[in-house]
Amino acid sequence: MSLSGDLLRLADAVLFPGFAGHTPPDWLRRRLGGGLAGVALFSRNIAGPDQLARLTAELRAENPSVLIGTDEESGEVTRLEAATGSSRPGGYALGVVDDVRLTEDLARDLGHDLAEAGITIDFAPSADVNSNPDNPVIGLRAFGADPALVARHTRAFVRGLQSAGVAATAKHFPGHGDTTVDSHHGVPVVAESGIADALHPFREAIDEGVKAIMTGHLLVPSYDAERPATLSPKVLTGLLREELGFDGLIITDGIEMAAVSAAYGIGGASARALAAGADAICIGGEHADEATAAGVRDAIATAVTTGLLPEERLADAARRVRELAVWAASSGSRTEPGDGTIGLKAARRAVRVTRRSTAAVLPIGPAPHVVELSPEMNLAIDKGTPWGVGAPLAALRPGTTVARLAAGETTGPELERQLGLAGGRPLVVAVRDAHRHTWQTEALRHLLSARPDAVVVEMGLPERSDLGAVHIATYGSAKVCGQAAAEVLTGSL
Repeated sequence: MSLSGDLLRLADAVLFPGFAGHTPPDWLRRRLGGGLAGVALFSRNIAGPDQLARLTAELRAENPSVLIGTDEESGEVTRLEAATGSSRPGGYALGVVDDVRLTEDLARDLGHDLAEAGITIDFAPSADVNSNPDNPVIGLRAFGADPALVARHTRAFVRGLQSAGVAATAKHFPGHGDTTVDSHHGVPVVAESGIADALHPFREAIDEGVKAIMTGHLLVPSYDAERPATLSPKVLTGLLREELGFDGLIITDGIEMAAVSAAYGIGGASARALAAGADAICIGGEHADEATAAGVRDAIATAVTTGLLPEERLADAARRVRELAVWAASSGSRTEPGDGTIGLKAARRAVRVTRRSTAAVLPIGPAPHVVELSPEMNLAIDKGTPWGVGAPLAALRPGTTVARLAAGETTGPELERQLGLAGGRPLVVAVRDAHRHTWQTEALRHLLSARPDAVVVEMGLPERSDLGAVHIATYGSAKVCGQAAAEVLTGSL
């Protein structure tokens, strides 16, 4: 079937594909010139602030109205600072501090950096209520487990970003917090008992004037027992548009994620999302090539010709994309740059120390031995993003030795070897979400049975604070969280 040029251009007007490399490929330049709506940038596209500014300028030269988005949540999910680690803590640390002015100021500071780099829409904040501590994909990305706390910090983050001229995106609607499945791999189910709490931060974000909301690939049986939210007219149109009154841009989470693409393919899921009420399709986290972007465009156009997607619905989606592009073009960077210290100040305020020994464990004296237990992270977190307390501690205590062990490496002999390397020096054990990983729990038990004087630094969610002679909870693994923990260990905080 031959698809008209006008229909293909209309399909392009709702797409945000990704691409590989630090410069725009020829196919992307052509599509932008033809009216492609936006681009989603990932860490693979970013080498530094100057390069990023050049890249966004090149994109805008092809289409002045292009919306350029990225997942810059701060903390664990960072694209601008994936190579170095974030200079700002993530949402959970901000929720622990619970200073909405701090959250707003930090988001404004982040918004300034994004605007200076040419980013016009940030796929943040996470408005999810992380009420399930075993959640494998949200966790530290949320502001917390209390709906009211999450709501007030979601509003503050939205205010801060948008005051800097960058559109904020509350995600993952209608709430990914009370789930045990990662939507990158399967379909999470949201319990009916928790939906009211999950929706509360999104209601508040809408009241705050958030410019965009990102859908979650979640099954909400109380609204639609068959289709995930991204593909459900009952959730996107009935709940979000009509019941909650949201009139801004609805953008999907990565449409290639298995929760929606497994049943329909990437193109089929895209067409169904638009028919359900989405306005923009985010692609390219794992499929950043011309064939995928062209296939999705063609699938959307074909869905119009077959009646699956009404052309009026597609035109309405394109209108909302244009409206946001107009707002972004008229906003620009409205804030002055910060002094670069707000992130570390926030991370320091989030640290919580539990002393279980009467002995003077802190500050540590001689250069310690650090064992970092490193779990595999979910796909939202760049695998190359550095974390830990070893490196910043070594800067403060020259002579510090550091070992990093992954699952499968924490055998009895290896842990005994680590104890031998520590010798009589202080022992520091850094973990991430130890409660979710049996191998971390077992390794901790082995090390602490031999060294009850060890310090445990939990850089994930601290379900327990009774581990080690001293337990330090950072509520994040960003670079600044490691720095704050190192300062506590050495007494310099």
